Amino acid sequence: MKTVVYKNLTEEKVREIAKRVAAEAKAGSVMALTGGLGAGKTVFAKAVAEALGVTETVTSPTFTLIKEYASGRLPFYHFDVYRIEQPDETEMIGFQEYFFGRGVSVVEWADNIRAFIPGGALWIDIAFGGEPETRNVTVGSGDAE
Repeated sequence: MKTVVYKNLTEEKVREIAKRVAAEAKAGSVMALTGGLGAGKTVFAKAVAEALGVTETVTSPTFTLIKEYASGRLPFYHFDVYRIEQPDETEMIGFQEYFFGRGVSVVEWADNIRAFIPGGALWIDIAFGGEPETRNVTVGSGDAE
């Protein structure tokens, strides 16, 4: 996939991108989110869940590492690996079973476990934009990294 960069987006525009990405999602899709603290990774994840038809309230799984939602057109697996200290901890938790399962996995702080993110994952970087309250979003395969 060609890398696409969107600049100076409002939160609503970031949500629109997330919804477009979710429309293309299928079983086994992995979205690897990167970006600084408060950049909008959870906003993006919530918009993906909404586009998949998840009816439960989606909250950040910061202290639980993963939350599962089954009410959408596909199961939605929301990861927050900010607190992972050693990337191999993902094997003990069983992340691979989710990544290659029948749902859509969205991983916040994916750069913390980069080696365990499957090839073909969609990498989405969210950064603060040039204007207050705006964000720059980069969407690509990550294959060139």
